[in-house]
Amino acid sequence: MSGEVHGLRDFYASPGGLVTARLLRRRLAALWPDLSGQAVLGLGHATPYLRLWRDQAARCVAACPSQTGGVRWPPGGACASALVQEETLPFADLSFDRVLLVHGLEAAENARRLLREVWRILKDDGRLLVVAPNRRGMWAHFEHTPFGHGQPYSAGQIARLLERHLFHVERRDAALYAPPFRWLLRAGGAWEAAGRALWPARFAGVVLVEAQKDLYGAVPAGEVEVKRSLLPA
Repeated sequence: MSGEVHGLRDFYASPGGLVTARLLRRRLAALWPDLSGQAVLGLGHATPYLRLWRDQAARCVAACPSQTGGVRWPPGGACASALVQEETLPFADLSFDRVLLVHGLEAAENARRLLREVWRILKDDGRLLVVAPNRRGMWAHFEHTPFGHGQPYSAGQIARLLERHLFHVERRDAALYAPPFRWLLRAGGAWEAAGRALWPARFAGVVLVEAQKDLYGAVPAGEVEVKRSLLPA
C-alpha cells in the first residue's frame, strides 16, 4: 500500500477525526451489528473501527501497511496488530469470516493483487466490507483528511472491481454527508440524518460496499460447446 496516506494516527487523535470515526462507526455497526464468535480482520488502517467488534469476535486483528509504520492495537492490551505487505498477507487460506478494508483500496499499489489476497484468506462464506473515499464527494478533494489521498471511487466502480475479482456484491451504503470541516462536524449526527433523507448517496464523503466471496465466479455456467474439425492425415 502506498505511503501517500499519511498522518492517520494524528487525524484520528484530533477532534475532527474522533467525530469522523464515530459517524462512520454508526454505519459499520448498522451493516455488521453482531459478529459474535467470528474471526475479523481490519486491513489498511482499521483500528479506529475495530472496537465495534473486539469484545464479541472470537478473533480481531488489525493489519497495517508497512509503509505507514503501523500502530499498536489495542492500546494497553495484548497486541493484535501486524505490519503487512498487500501482495503477501501473512495469514493462512480461509482464516477470516469478515474483512474490513478501510484506508486500503484507495492507497493500494496493486488493487488486483490486494483483492486476490483478501479472497484467499476469507472463508468460503466470508464477507468483505470496503470503505473508500467517494470520487463525487467533498471529502476526496480536501487533503487535511486521510480520505483526500489516493484514488477515490464511486460505489459502481468498487462493485465492478470486486466482481472482476470473484466477489458478489450484496449491499452498498454511504456515510460522511457533513463537509470535512471541524466546526461543521460538531453537528455531524444532524448532517448524517439530513443527508441520508435528502441528498443522493453519490454525494456522500465515503462509499461502503459489502461483498461475499464468490466460489463459482470462475466456473462456466452450463455446458460448453466443443467444436470439432477433421484434419487430413
